[in-house]
Amino acid sequence: MSTSENAATYFVDRHIGEGRGGNIAYRETFGARRQLSYGSLADESGRAASALLRAGLRREERVAMLVLDTLEFPVLFWGCLKAGLIPVPVNTLLATPVYDAILRDSRAAGLIVSTELLPVVAPALAGNPWLRQIIVIGSGEAPGTRSYDNFMAGTSPMPAVAAQADETAFWLYSSGSTGKPKGVRHVHRALKATADTYGRNVLGIREDDVVYSAAKLFFAYGLGNAMTFPLSVGATALLYNGRPTPDAVMTILADDKPTIFCGVPTLYAATLAQLEKNAAPPPCPFRLCISAGEALPAQIGQKWREQWGVDILDGVGSTEMLHIFLSNRSGDVVDGTSGIAVPGYEVRLVDDSGTEIGPGSIGELLVRGASASEGYWNQLDKSRTTFEGEWTRTGDKYEMTAAGRFIYCGRTDDMFKVSGIWVSPFEVEQALIAHPAVLEAAVIAAQDEDGLDKPKAFIVLKGHENISAIEAELKNFVQEKIGKWKYPRWIDIVPDLPKTATGKIQRFRLREGNR
Repeated sequence: MSTSENAATYFVDRHIGEGRGGNIAYRETFGARRQLSYGSLADESGRAASALLRAGLRREERVAMLVLDTLEFPVLFWGCLKAGLIPVPVNTLLATPVYDAILRDSRAAGLIVSTELLPVVAPALAGNPWLRQIIVIGSGEAPGTRSYDNFMAGTSPMPAVAAQADETAFWLYSSGSTGKPKGVRHVHRALKATADTYGRNVLGIREDDVVYSAAKLFFAYGLGNAMTFPLSVGATALLYNGRPTPDAVMTILADDKPTIFCGVPTLYAATLAQLEKNAAPPPCPFRLCISAGEALPAQIGQKWREQWGVDILDGVGSTEMLHIFLSNRSGDVVDGTSGIAVPGYEVRLVDDSGTEIGPGSIGELLVRGASASEGYWNQLDKSRTTFEGEWTRTGDKYEMTAAGRFIYCGRTDDMFKVSGIWVSPFEVEQALIAHPAVLEAAVIAAQDEDGLDKPKAFIVLKGHENISAIEAELKNFVQEKIGKWKYPRWIDIVPDLPKTATGKIQRFRLREGNR
């Protein structure tokens, strides 16, 4: 990095001196279609830093950001870093009690909230002993809050404060695929570490790229896609503050023509299902498509390639590692696998005793790399079991092939044995999704009349098939595809599956509802 070591210096201010001040850093889709150049981003984030300090917020205090994907998000995120404050982007899809818990857990001294989200978070503000400043973006305020325009008025841009590379820069709260979200702390150098590894070696991100991430900025995958990687080279990122439905996404692809599209398996599947009902996909100059959040079923990758003529580079990352560390890459895609380690990372599989295992066996995936979190906030026991020296436990079960590629099997808590043999929920789900009537599937362990574990499937159908007939058909389909003992003994047809904001299926909620 530069002399400062502050990540904002590298990702924002550096571009001015290197002649990219006129490049467009962000462009909003739909609506007013506002845009922000690198010069304006440097200026506005410097003004935001001044405003935050003027408001009485002090270095290293937390500032919760309940902000939609609009231009204000990058301005305020980088503004916090420039001021030496710690931004805490928060999931915009949560309920009031969860916001209350996060605000109190983080002890945020400041809250910045988009006006559309104010009604949900407002009940959590009363009686909070830590909040001193509440800023509302957009029209509408509440008692004890101030408008963003008023907050920013009359400020001059300040340079980024000096920061150490290993100084805490920001927090992210984990998506909660296994339960209560945890505060994950990241340091300044972690951002550049992901740009130098995945951004450079897998994406090959370029200054002329236009990136659209359907995954939102408030979690690690979206933050890397639309903040870290484009800003590492002076490229452009598209921002959409609405829900990324297949219709909305296809409109963005047609109108804004991104060269890199970042999605999640659920969205890829839903978009393909939409295309089955309609005409050909709109023309788009894709250079790359990537996927994370949950393993991508092989048939989704194959169908996407048939429709768009471009591979989906499936990979796996985590909030704890900040972005993707295991991935397929251009010219080296094997559908149904998570690929190989991204240059700059090391991975290994271990059994339940912690012994490293080789190809053909199923074990927990551990990863080592410079982007690892420094730990969870106020959860020492959990930090000690997740972060083992330089290695981070992912909680994911994988199998490594003889060729060194990794095949996802499921979360550690999701795996179970049938007749003494490990069953991967993801393998059964892939088999079910391969049936033309199935849109989505989730598999858990359920006990039969003898108290033995057997697979149970929850299915979302594409249409209105004969349910009694489709259940028997799916059971036979799975038996023929992957094995007699792996087929789901029970099938529940449901309208949708519980998911995190990243698209991860929350199987623990299905297990809880099945007790």
